[in-house]
Amino acid sequence: MSDTPAATEPETGGTGPGHRSVTLTRTSHGEFDVTNVRGGTIHIGTGESDDFTPVELLLTAIAGCSAVDVDFITSRRAEPREFTVTGSGEKLRDPDKGNSMEELEVTFRVRFPEGADGDRARDMLPRAIAQSHDRLCTVSRTVQLGTPIAMRED
Repeated sequence: MSDTPAATEPETGGTGPGHRSVTLTRTSHGEFDVTNVRGGTIHIGTGESDDFTPVELLLTAIAGCSAVDVDFITSRRAEPREFTVTGSGEKLRDPDKGNSMEELEVTFRVRFPEGADGDRARDMLPRAIAQSHDRLCTVSRTVQLGTPIAMRED
């Protein structure tokens, strides 16, 4: 375990501040089980099976974070009839910069019922998307700010 202050803070869940971590355990060549502190698990791989790849999880995290934000804000006004969010981008291989994702985009397709409540939710949708992008979504804000990542050996 690292001696950094973040590693000594208690694990938290939900949307509040606090330390977060996941643990990856190798199951075979290029495949891992990922476990969170609450016991949830997913399996990731290289894309040779139907398991999610790390890049797909990055897109999932970006789109999912904003989807949760927008859902919490708009569904207070009306329950959506349809709520689909797509995260996409282009994976690039650059000899100088290395591999990266660019042209990241999150597209919302949200439909609300007719009536006053649906109208209020529809009116709120653009603002909710903007709030998630500009302030609320921890994942996309972290990517946009370019937060450094430390890699260590234990």
